[in-house]
Amino acid sequence: MALFTVIMTPTMWLPLLLIPLLLILKNMKKSQNKQEQQLPPGPLKLPMFGNLLQLGELPHQSLWKLSKKYGPVMHLKLGRIPYVVVSSAEAAREVLKVHDLDCCGKAQLTGVGKLSYNYLDVAFAPYGDHWRQMRKLCVMELFSHKRVQSFHFIREEEVASLVNSISQASSSASPVDLSQKMFALSGSILFRVAFGKRFQGSHFDNHKFHELIASAMAVGGGFTAEECFPYVGWIIDWFTGYHARIQSIWEELDSFFEQIIKDHLIKAESKQDHEDIIDVMLRIQREQANSADGAHQITKDNIKAVLMDLFLAGVDTSAVTVTWAMTEMARNPGVMSKAQDEVRKCIGNKGSITESDMDQLQYLKLVIKETLRLHPPGPLLLPRQTISHCNVLGYDINPKTLLQVNVWAIGRDSKYWNKPEEFFPERFVDNSVDFKGQNFEFLPFGGGRRICPGIQMGTLTVELALANLLYHFNWKLPNGMKEGDLNMEESTGQSLTNCKKTPLLLVPINYSHQPSEIA
Repeated sequence: MALFTVIMTPTMWLPLLLIPLLLILKNMKKSQNKQEQQLPPGPLKLPMFGNLLQLGELPHQSLWKLSKKYGPVMHLKLGRIPYVVVSSAEAAREVLKVHDLDCCGKAQLTGVGKLSYNYLDVAFAPYGDHWRQMRKLCVMELFSHKRVQSFHFIREEEVASLVNSISQASSSASPVDLSQKMFALSGSILFRVAFGKRFQGSHFDNHKFHELIASAMAVGGGFTAEECFPYVGWIIDWFTGYHARIQSIWEELDSFFEQIIKDHLIKAESKQDHEDIIDVMLRIQREQANSADGAHQITKDNIKAVLMDLFLAGVDTSAVTVTWAMTEMARNPGVMSKAQDEVRKCIGNKGSITESDMDQLQYLKLVIKETLRLHPPGPLLLPRQTISHCNVLGYDINPKTLLQVNVWAIGRDSKYWNKPEEFFPERFVDNSVDFKGQNFEFLPFGGGRRICPGIQMGTLTVELALANLLYHFNWKLPNGMKEGDLNMEESTGQSLTNCKKTPLLLVPINYSHQPSEIA
Protein backbone atom coordinates (compact mmCIF):
# COMPACT_ATOMS: atom_id res chain seq x y z
CA MET A 1 0.00 0.00 0.00
CA ALA A 2 2.81 2.40 0.86
CA LEU A 3 4.37 1.98 -2.60
CA PHE A 4 0.98 2.40 -4.32
CA THR A 5 0.35 5.56 -2.27
CA VAL A 6 3.67 7.09 -3.27
CA ILE A 7 3.06 6.36 -6.96
CA MET A 8 -0.41 7.88 -6.83
CA THR A 9 0.77 11.04 -5.04
CA PRO A 10 0.03 14.03 -7.35
CA THR A 11 3.52 15.44 -6.91
CA MET A 12 4.81 12.23 -8.51
CA TRP A 13 2.41 11.67 -11.39
CA LEU A 14 1.96 15.27 -12.56
CA PRO A 15 5.56 15.49 -13.89
CA LEU A 16 5.04 12.11 -15.57
CA LEU A 17 2.04 13.50 -17.42
CA LEU A 18 3.96 16.64 -18.33
CA ILE A 19 6.75 14.70 -20.07
CA PRO A 20 4.62 13.27 -22.92
CA LEU A 21 2.76 16.59 -23.13
CA LEU A 22 6.04 18.45 -23.64
CA LEU A 23 7.11 15.92 -26.26
CA ILE A 24 3.83 16.41 -28.12
CA LEU A 25 4.24 20.19 -28.00
CA LYS A 26 7.83 19.88 -29.22
CA ASN A 27 6.77 17.75 -32.17
CA MET A 28 3.93 20.17 -32.93
CA LYS A 29 6.46 23.03 -32.90
CA LYS A 30 8.75 21.09 -35.25
CA SER A 31 5.84 20.38 -37.57
CA GLN A 32 4.82 24.04 -37.49
CA ASN A 33 8.38 25.14 -38.28
CA LYS A 34 8.53 22.72 -41.21
CA GLN A 35 5.26 24.10 -42.54
CA GLU A 36 6.59 27.65 -42.27
CA GLN A 37 9.76 26.65 -44.11
CA GLN A 38 9.86 26.23 -47.86
CA LEU A 39 11.61 22.87 -48.12
CA PRO A 40 12.56 21.62 -51.58
CA PRO A 41 10.01 19.38 -53.30
CA GLY A 42 10.60 15.68 -53.52
CA PRO A 43 9.01 12.27 -53.94
CA LEU A 44 6.83 10.62 -51.31
CA LYS A 45 8.89 9.23 -48.44
CA LEU A 46 8.10 5.76 -47.17
CA PRO A 47 8.00 5.17 -43.41
CA MET A 48 11.41 4.06 -42.13
CA PHE A 49 12.95 3.69 -45.61
CA GLY A 50 12.37 7.20 -46.90
CA ASN A 51 13.49 7.20 -50.55
CA LEU A 52 16.22 4.56 -50.31
CA LEU A 53 14.32 2.10 -52.49
CA GLN A 54 14.11 4.65 -55.30
CA LEU A 55 17.87 5.05 -55.77
CA GLY A 56 18.43 1.77 -57.61
CA GLU A 57 21.76 0.42 -58.85
CA LEU A 58 22.71 3.71 -60.54
CA PRO A 59 21.70 6.47 -58.09
CA HIS A 60 22.88 9.31 -60.36
CA GLN A 61 20.52 8.17 -63.11
CA SER A 62 17.61 7.54 -60.73
CA LEU A 63 18.06 10.97 -59.15
CA TRP A 64 18.28 12.58 -62.59
CA LYS A 65 14.94 11.04 -63.56
CA LEU A 66 13.36 12.19 -60.29
CA SER A 67 14.71 15.71 -60.84
CA LYS A 68 12.81 15.85 -64.13
CA LYS A 69 9.62 15.72 -62.05
CA TYR A 70 10.59 17.51 -58.85
CA GLY A 71 13.10 20.08 -60.06
CA PRO A 72 16.81 20.94 -59.72
CA VAL A 73 16.69 21.17 -55.90
CA MET A 74 15.12 18.03 -54.51
CA HIS A 75 14.51 16.84 -50.94
CA LEU A 76 14.63 13.14 -50.05
CA LYS A 77 15.19 10.96 -47.02
CA LEU A 78 17.75 8.15 -46.81
CA GLY A 79 16.09 6.32 -43.97
CA ARG A 80 16.13 9.02 -41.32
CA ILE A 81 18.85 11.13 -43.02
CA PRO A 82 17.64 14.35 -44.71
CA TYR A 83 19.13 14.49 -48.20
CA VAL A 84 19.09 17.24 -50.84
CA VAL A 85 20.28 16.72 -54.42
CA VAL A 86 20.98 19.60 -56.79
CA SER A 87 20.88 18.94 -60.52
CA SER A 88 21.39 22.27 -62.28
CA ALA A 89 24.30 24.66 -62.76
CA GLU A 90 22.40 27.44 -60.99
CA ALA A 91 21.73 25.29 -57.94
CA ALA A 92 25.31 23.99 -57.94
CA ARG A 93 26.58 27.58 -57.97
CA GLU A 94 24.45 28.35 -54.92
CA VAL A 95 25.81 25.35 -53.02
CA LEU A 96 29.47 25.51 -54.11
CA LYS A 97 29.99 29.27 -54.27
CA VAL A 98 27.27 31.49 -52.81
CA HIS A 99 26.69 29.27 -49.75
CA ASP A 100 29.97 27.35 -49.86
CA LEU A 101 30.76 28.12 -46.23
CA ASP A 102 27.30 26.96 -45.10
CA CYS A 103 27.59 23.76 -47.14
CA CYS A 104 31.22 22.67 -46.69
CA GLY A 105 30.75 20.30 -43.77
CA LYS A 106 31.07 16.53 -43.86
CA ALA A 107 28.77 13.96 -42.30
CA GLN A 108 30.33 11.89 -39.53
CA LEU A 109 29.76 8.42 -40.96
CA THR A 110 31.08 5.15 -39.56
CA GLY A 111 32.75 3.89 -42.73
CA VAL A 112 34.65 7.01 -43.71
CA GLY A 113 35.44 7.68 -40.08
CA LYS A 114 37.23 4.34 -39.83
CA LEU A 115 39.09 4.59 -43.13
CA SER A 116 40.12 8.21 -42.53
CA TYR A 117 41.58 7.47 -39.10
CA ASN A 118 38.79 9.41 -37.40
CA TYR A 119 38.66 12.15 -40.06
CA LEU A 120 42.38 12.99 -40.04
CA ASP A 121 42.44 13.16 -43.85
CA VAL A 122 41.38 15.91 -46.26
CA ALA A 123 38.38 14.55 -48.18
CA PHE A 124 36.22 13.70 -45.16
CA ALA A 125 37.63 15.95 -42.43
CA PRO A 126 35.11 18.34 -40.86
CA TYR A 127 35.52 21.95 -41.91
CA GLY A 128 37.83 23.72 -39.47
CA ASP A 129 41.46 24.39 -38.63
CA HIS A 130 42.59 20.79 -39.10
CA TRP A 131 40.99 20.61 -42.54
CA ARG A 132 42.55 23.96 -43.55
CA GLN A 133 46.01 22.78 -42.52
CA MET A 134 45.69 19.44 -44.32
CA ARG A 135 44.27 21.13 -47.41
CA LYS A 136 47.22 23.54 -47.39
CA LEU A 137 49.60 20.57 -47.18
CA CYS A 138 47.99 19.02 -50.26
CA VAL A 139 47.85 22.21 -52.33
CA MET A 140 51.27 23.61 -51.41
CA GLU A 141 53.28 20.39 -51.12
CA LEU A 142 51.77 17.08 -52.20
CA PHE A 143 49.93 18.18 -55.36
CA SER A 144 51.64 21.45 -56.22
CA HIS A 145 52.56 22.03 -59.86
CA LYS A 146 56.24 21.51 -59.09
CA ARG A 147 55.61 18.28 -57.16
CA VAL A 148 53.31 16.82 -59.81
CA GLN A 149 55.87 17.63 -62.51
CA SER A 150 58.56 15.90 -60.48
CA PHE A 151 56.69 12.61 -60.97
CA HIS A 152 56.65 12.90 -64.78
CA PHE A 153 59.24 10.15 -65.23
CA ILE A 154 57.05 7.70 -63.28
CA ARG A 155 54.05 8.36 -65.51
CA GLU A 156 56.19 8.13 -68.66
CA GLU A 157 57.86 4.87 -67.59
CA GLU A 158 54.59 3.20 -66.60
CA VAL A 159 52.84 4.27 -69.80
CA ALA A 160 55.81 2.98 -71.83
CA SER A 161 55.43 -0.34 -70.01
CA LEU A 162 51.73 -0.35 -70.91
CA VAL A 163 52.53 0.29 -74.59
CA ASN A 164 55.06 -2.53 -74.57
CA SER A 165 52.57 -5.02 -73.08
CA ILE A 166 49.90 -4.08 -75.64
CA SER A 167 52.43 -4.28 -78.47
CA GLN A 168 53.34 -7.83 -77.47
CA ALA A 169 49.66 -8.78 -77.28
CA SER A 170 48.94 -7.30 -80.71
CA SER A 171 50.88 -10.06 -82.47
CA SER A 172 48.03 -12.49 -81.76
CA ALA A 173 45.40 -10.13 -83.22
CA SER A 174 43.30 -10.87 -80.14
CA PRO A 175 41.26 -8.29 -78.23
CA VAL A 176 42.92 -6.53 -75.31
CA ASP A 177 40.97 -5.74 -72.14
CA LEU A 178 41.66 -2.01 -72.00
CA SER A 179 39.57 -1.57 -68.85
CA GLN A 180 41.86 -3.92 -66.93
CA LYS A 181 44.97 -2.36 -68.48
CA MET A 182 43.90 1.12 -67.38
CA PHE A 183 43.21 0.10 -63.79
CA ALA A 184 46.62 -1.58 -63.66
CA LEU A 185 48.31 1.51 -65.10
CA SER A 186 46.63 3.93 -62.73
CA GLY A 187 47.37 1.76 -59.71
CA SER A 188 51.03 1.33 -60.69
CA ILE A 189 51.54 5.07 -61.13
CA LEU A 190 49.95 5.99 -57.81
CA PHE A 191 51.82 3.21 -56.02
CA ARG A 192 55.17 4.61 -57.17
CA VAL A 193 54.16 8.23 -56.57
CA ALA A 194 53.10 7.44 -53.01
CA PHE A 195 55.65 4.82 -51.99
CA GLY A 196 58.59 5.25 -54.37
CA LYS A 197 58.54 1.60 -55.41
CA ARG A 198 56.79 -0.74 -57.83
CA PHE A 199 54.30 -3.42 -56.88
CA GLN A 200 56.98 -6.01 -57.56
CA GLY A 201 58.93 -4.63 -54.63
CA SER A 202 56.12 -5.08 -52.12
CA HIS A 203 54.02 -7.92 -50.71
CA PHE A 204 50.99 -6.54 -52.64
CA ASP A 205 50.46 -7.32 -56.30
CA ASN A 206 48.52 -4.90 -58.49
CA HIS A 207 45.35 -6.99 -58.63
CA LYS A 208 45.22 -7.64 -54.89
CA PHE A 209 45.82 -4.00 -54.03
CA HIS A 210 43.12 -2.77 -56.40
CA GLU A 211 40.65 -5.31 -55.00
CA LEU A 212 41.40 -4.10 -51.48
CA ILE A 213 40.92 -0.45 -52.45
CA ALA A 214 37.66 -1.32 -54.26
CA SER A 215 36.43 -3.15 -51.15
CA ALA A 216 37.34 -0.15 -49.00
CA MET A 217 35.35 2.11 -51.31
CA ALA A 218 32.38 -0.25 -51.25
CA VAL A 219 32.09 -0.51 -47.46
CA GLY A 220 33.36 2.95 -46.60
CA GLY A 221 31.53 4.96 -49.21
CA GLY A 222 27.99 4.48 -47.96
CA PHE A 223 25.89 4.47 -44.84
CA THR A 224 25.56 1.80 -42.22
CA ALA A 225 22.07 0.47 -41.54
CA GLU A 226 22.27 2.00 -38.06
CA GLU A 227 22.83 5.45 -39.57
CA CYS A 228 19.71 5.10 -41.73
CA PHE A 229 17.37 3.14 -39.48
CA PRO A 230 17.12 4.06 -35.80
CA TYR A 231 16.72 1.33 -33.19
CA VAL A 232 16.94 -1.65 -35.58
CA GLY A 233 19.82 -0.72 -37.89
CA TRP A 234 22.50 -2.03 -35.55
CA ILE A 235 20.94 -5.49 -35.82
CA ILE A 236 21.25 -5.38 -39.62
CA ASP A 237 24.88 -4.26 -39.37
CA TRP A 238 25.61 -7.08 -36.93
CA PHE A 239 23.86 -9.64 -39.11
CA THR A 240 25.68 -8.55 -42.30
CA GLY A 241 29.04 -8.36 -40.55
CA TYR A 242 29.59 -4.77 -41.67
CA HIS A 243 31.80 -3.68 -38.79
CA ALA A 244 33.94 -6.82 -38.92
CA ARG A 245 34.39 -6.40 -42.67
CA ILE A 246 35.48 -2.77 -42.55
CA GLN A 247 37.74 -3.51 -39.58
CA SER A 248 39.43 -6.29 -41.56
CA ILE A 249 39.97 -4.08 -44.62
CA TRP A 250 41.28 -1.24 -42.48
CA GLU A 251 43.68 -3.51 -40.60
CA GLU A 252 45.13 -4.90 -43.83
CA LEU A 253 45.69 -1.46 -45.32
CA ASP A 254 46.93 -0.02 -42.03
CA SER A 255 49.47 -2.82 -41.65
CA PHE A 256 50.75 -2.15 -45.15
CA PHE A 257 50.97 1.63 -44.62
CA GLU A 258 52.75 1.05 -41.29
CA GLN A 259 55.43 -1.10 -42.91
CA ILE A 260 55.92 1.33 -45.79
CA ILE A 261 56.34 4.27 -43.39
CA LYS A 262 58.87 2.29 -41.32
CA ASP A 263 60.85 1.56 -44.48
CA HIS A 264 60.84 5.25 -45.34
CA LEU A 265 62.01 6.23 -41.86
CA ILE A 266 65.01 3.95 -42.27
CA LYS A 267 65.64 5.27 -45.77
CA ALA A 268 65.41 8.88 -44.53
CA GLU A 269 68.75 8.48 -42.77
CA SER A 270 70.44 8.69 -46.16
CA LYS A 271 69.89 11.53 -48.65
CA GLN A 272 67.35 10.75 -51.37
CA ASP A 273 67.50 11.96 -54.96
CA HIS A 274 63.72 12.07 -55.33
CA GLU A 275 60.91 12.43 -52.80
CA ASP A 276 57.72 10.41 -52.98
CA ILE A 277 54.53 11.39 -51.14
CA ILE A 278 55.54 9.70 -47.89
CA ASP A 279 59.00 11.29 -48.02
CA VAL A 280 57.40 14.72 -48.32
CA MET A 281 55.07 14.20 -45.36
CA LEU A 282 57.82 12.74 -43.16
CA ARG A 283 60.09 15.68 -44.01
CA ILE A 284 57.38 18.16 -43.07
CA GLN A 285 56.74 16.21 -39.87
CA ARG A 286 60.43 16.56 -38.94
CA GLU A 287 60.42 20.27 -39.78
CA GLN A 288 57.36 20.81 -37.59
CA ALA A 289 58.94 18.92 -34.71
CA ASN A 290 61.97 21.23 -34.87
CA SER A 291 59.83 24.36 -35.13
CA ALA A 292 58.86 26.44 -32.12
CA ASP A 293 55.90 28.23 -33.71
CA GLY A 294 53.31 25.73 -32.46
CA ALA A 295 52.04 24.97 -35.94
CA HIS A 296 49.73 22.07 -36.74
CA GLN A 297 51.65 18.81 -36.27
CA ILE A 298 51.37 16.00 -38.80
CA THR A 299 51.03 12.60 -37.14
CA LYS A 300 51.56 9.13 -38.52
CA ASP A 301 47.80 8.69 -38.69
CA ASN A 302 47.55 11.90 -40.74
CA ILE A 303 49.99 10.38 -43.22
CA LYS A 304 48.02 7.14 -43.42
CA ALA A 305 44.74 9.02 -43.82
CA VAL A 306 46.12 11.07 -46.73
CA LEU A 307 47.40 7.88 -48.37
CA MET A 308 43.92 6.40 -48.01
CA ASP A 309 42.44 9.47 -49.72
CA LEU A 310 44.99 9.24 -52.52
CA PHE A 311 44.14 5.66 -53.42
CA LEU A 312 40.39 5.80 -52.80
CA ALA A 313 40.07 8.87 -55.03
CA GLY A 314 42.88 8.39 -57.51
CA VAL A 315 43.02 4.85 -58.88
CA ASP A 316 39.58 4.46 -60.43
CA THR A 317 39.04 8.03 -61.63
CA SER A 318 41.90 8.14 -64.13
CA ALA A 319 41.28 4.57 -65.28
CA VAL A 320 37.58 5.01 -66.02
CA THR A 321 38.20 8.30 -67.82
CA VAL A 322 40.66 6.69 -70.26
CA THR A 323 38.33 3.70 -70.68
CA TRP A 324 35.32 5.88 -71.49
CA ALA A 325 37.37 8.06 -73.86
CA MET A 326 38.55 5.00 -75.81
CA THR A 327 35.00 3.61 -75.79
CA GLU A 328 33.55 6.81 -77.22
CA MET A 329 36.27 7.02 -79.88
CA ALA A 330 35.72 3.38 -80.85
CA ARG A 331 32.03 4.22 -81.27
CA ASN A 332 32.90 7.42 -83.16
CA PRO A 333 35.75 6.44 -85.52
CA GLY A 334 35.84 9.93 -87.05
CA VAL A 335 36.82 11.36 -83.66
CA MET A 336 39.47 8.68 -83.16
CA SER A 337 40.92 9.30 -86.61
CA LYS A 338 41.11 13.05 -85.97
CA ALA A 339 42.77 12.54 -82.59
CA GLN A 340 45.27 10.04 -84.05
CA ASP A 341 46.13 12.39 -86.92
CA GLU A 342 46.87 15.19 -84.45
CA VAL A 343 49.07 13.04 -82.21
CA ARG A 344 51.00 11.49 -85.09
CA LYS A 345 51.50 14.81 -86.86
CA CYS A 346 52.73 16.57 -83.70
CA ILE A 347 55.00 13.76 -82.49
CA GLY A 348 56.19 12.65 -85.92
CA ASN A 349 58.80 9.89 -85.93
CA LYS A 350 60.09 10.48 -82.39
CA GLY A 351 58.81 7.05 -81.43
CA SER A 352 57.83 8.09 -77.91
CA ILE A 353 55.68 10.72 -76.24
CA THR A 354 56.59 12.71 -73.15
CA GLU A 355 54.54 15.09 -71.06
CA SER A 356 56.34 18.03 -72.67
CA ASP A 357 54.43 17.17 -75.86
CA MET A 358 51.00 17.50 -74.28
CA ASP A 359 50.54 21.23 -74.92
CA GLN A 360 50.54 20.56 -78.67
CA LEU A 361 47.64 18.10 -78.47
CA GLN A 362 44.69 20.47 -78.34
CA TYR A 363 42.13 18.17 -79.93
CA LEU A 364 43.06 15.40 -77.49
CA LYS A 365 42.27 17.80 -74.65
CA LEU A 366 38.84 18.43 -76.21
CA VAL A 367 38.23 14.66 -76.33
CA ILE A 368 39.06 14.42 -72.62
CA LYS A 369 36.76 17.33 -71.76
CA GLU A 370 33.89 15.77 -73.69
CA THR A 371 34.53 12.44 -71.95
CA LEU A 372 34.41 14.11 -68.54
CA ARG A 373 31.16 15.86 -69.49
CA LEU A 374 29.36 12.67 -70.53
CA HIS A 375 31.09 10.27 -68.15
CA PRO A 376 32.28 12.11 -65.02
CA PRO A 377 34.24 9.58 -62.92
CA GLY A 378 32.30 10.65 -59.84
CA PRO A 379 28.75 11.20 -61.15
CA LEU A 380 27.68 12.44 -57.72
CA LEU A 381 30.17 14.67 -55.94
CA LEU A 382 31.24 13.48 -52.49
CA PRO A 383 28.39 14.37 -50.12
CA ARG A 384 28.62 17.53 -48.09
CA GLN A 385 26.68 18.38 -44.95
CA THR A 386 25.22 21.78 -44.21
CA ILE A 387 26.79 23.52 -41.24
CA SER A 388 24.09 26.16 -40.98
CA HIS A 389 20.76 27.06 -42.56
CA CYS A 390 20.87 28.37 -46.12
CA ASN A 391 18.45 29.17 -48.91
CA VAL A 392 19.07 27.62 -52.32
CA LEU A 393 16.96 28.94 -55.20
CA GLY A 394 14.20 29.87 -52.76
CA TYR A 395 14.23 26.61 -50.78
CA ASP A 396 15.25 26.24 -47.14
CA ILE A 397 18.06 23.80 -46.41
CA ASN A 398 18.39 23.00 -42.71
CA PRO A 399 21.63 22.33 -40.80
CA LYS A 400 22.95 18.76 -40.87
CA THR A 401 21.34 18.05 -44.23
CA LEU A 402 23.30 15.82 -46.59
CA LEU A 403 23.94 17.59 -49.91
CA GLN A 404 25.08 16.15 -53.24
CA VAL A 405 25.59 17.67 -56.67
CA ASN A 406 24.58 15.44 -59.58
CA VAL A 407 27.29 16.45 -62.06
CA TRP A 408 26.26 13.62 -64.39
CA ALA A 409 22.81 15.20 -64.75
CA ILE A 410 24.21 18.70 -65.24
CA GLY A 411 26.57 17.44 -67.96
CA ARG A 412 23.59 16.08 -69.91
CA ASP A 413 21.29 19.07 -69.51
CA SER A 414 20.13 20.52 -72.83
CA LYS A 415 19.88 23.93 -71.15
CA TYR A 416 23.69 24.13 -71.18
CA TRP A 417 24.71 21.66 -73.89
CA ASN A 418 23.46 21.35 -77.45
CA LYS A 419 22.52 17.73 -78.24
CA PRO A 420 23.93 16.63 -74.87
CA GLU A 421 23.77 12.88 -75.56
CA GLU A 422 26.14 13.18 -78.52
CA PHE A 423 29.90 12.75 -78.15
CA PHE A 424 31.12 15.90 -79.90
CA PRO A 425 34.52 17.23 -78.70
CA GLU A 426 34.28 20.20 -81.07
CA ARG A 427 31.68 21.77 -78.77
CA PHE A 428 34.62 22.97 -76.65
CA VAL A 429 36.39 24.77 -79.53
CA ASP A 430 36.59 28.50 -78.73
CA ASN A 431 34.76 27.70 -75.52
CA SER A 432 36.24 28.92 -72.25
CA VAL A 433 34.35 26.36 -70.14
CA ASP A 434 36.83 24.36 -68.07
CA PHE A 435 36.76 21.82 -65.24
CA LYS A 436 38.61 23.90 -62.64
CA GLY A 437 35.45 24.54 -60.60
CA GLN A 438 34.42 27.98 -61.89
CA ASN A 439 32.02 26.80 -64.61
CA PHE A 440 29.11 25.21 -62.80
CA GLU A 441 27.72 23.46 -65.86
CA PHE A 442 30.92 21.38 -65.94
CA LEU A 443 32.05 20.05 -62.55
CA PRO A 444 33.71 16.63 -62.92
CA PHE A 445 36.13 17.47 -60.08
CA GLY A 446 33.78 19.52 -57.94
CA GLY A 447 34.09 23.14 -56.91
CA GLY A 448 34.38 25.49 -53.97
CA ARG A 449 36.51 24.82 -50.91
CA ARG A 450 36.19 21.07 -51.36
CA ILE A 451 37.33 20.88 -54.99
CA CYS A 452 39.62 17.91 -55.71
CA PRO A 453 43.25 18.96 -55.03
CA GLY A 454 44.67 16.30 -57.37
CA ILE A 455 43.17 17.52 -60.66
CA GLN A 456 46.51 18.11 -62.37
CA MET A 457 47.94 14.73 -61.42
CA GLY A 458 44.87 12.93 -62.71
CA THR A 459 44.58 14.81 -65.99
CA LEU A 460 48.27 14.35 -66.83
CA THR A 461 47.90 10.59 -66.44
CA VAL A 462 44.82 10.57 -68.68
CA GLU A 463 46.45 12.75 -71.36
CA LEU A 464 49.67 10.75 -71.51
CA ALA A 465 47.91 7.38 -71.60
CA LEU A 466 45.47 8.40 -74.33
CA ALA A 467 48.15 10.06 -76.46
CA ASN A 468 50.26 6.90 -76.41
CA LEU A 469 47.34 4.59 -77.17
CA LEU A 470 46.47 6.71 -80.20
CA TYR A 471 50.06 7.21 -81.36
CA HIS A 472 51.29 3.62 -81.21
CA PHE A 473 48.20 1.67 -82.28
CA ASN A 474 45.27 1.56 -84.61
CA TRP A 475 42.21 0.04 -82.98
CA LYS A 476 39.35 -2.07 -84.25
CA LEU A 477 36.35 -3.77 -82.73
CA PRO A 478 36.57 -7.56 -82.22
CA ASN A 479 34.68 -10.30 -84.02
CA GLY A 480 33.06 -8.15 -86.67
CA MET A 481 31.35 -5.89 -84.13
CA LYS A 482 29.94 -2.61 -85.36
CA GLU A 483 30.18 0.72 -83.56
CA GLY A 484 26.52 0.53 -82.53
CA ASP A 485 27.11 -2.83 -80.83
CA LEU A 486 29.33 -1.35 -78.12
CA ASN A 487 27.81 -1.70 -74.67
CA MET A 488 27.56 1.80 -73.18
CA GLU A 489 25.91 0.76 -69.92
CA GLU A 490 27.28 2.18 -66.69
CA SER A 491 27.97 0.52 -63.38
CA THR A 492 29.10 1.86 -60.04
CA GLY A 493 29.95 -1.73 -59.06
CA GLN A 494 31.95 -2.01 -55.85
CA SER A 495 33.34 1.50 -56.15
CA LEU A 496 31.70 4.92 -56.24
CA THR A 497 33.04 5.70 -59.70
CA ASN A 498 31.12 5.61 -62.95
CA CYS A 499 32.63 2.53 -64.58
CA LYS A 500 31.76 0.90 -67.87
CA LYS A 501 29.54 -2.09 -67.04
CA THR A 502 31.36 -4.48 -69.38
CA PRO A 503 35.11 -4.48 -70.10
CA LEU A 504 36.29 -2.55 -73.15
CA LEU A 505 37.75 -5.12 -75.56
CA LEU A 506 39.56 -3.71 -78.60
CA VAL A 507 42.03 -5.24 -81.04
CA PRO A 508 45.32 -3.29 -81.22
CA ILE A 509 47.29 -3.04 -84.47
CA ASN A 510 50.85 -1.78 -84.18
CA TYR A 511 51.38 1.44 -86.10
CA SER A 512 54.81 2.03 -87.62
CA HIS A 513 56.29 5.53 -87.43
CA GLN A 514 59.29 4.84 -89.67
CA PRO A 515 58.80 6.44 -93.11
CA SER A 516 60.76 3.69 -94.83
CA GLU A 517 58.36 1.08 -93.50
CA ILE A 518 55.12 2.81 -94.46
CA ALA A 519 55.25 2.10 -98.17
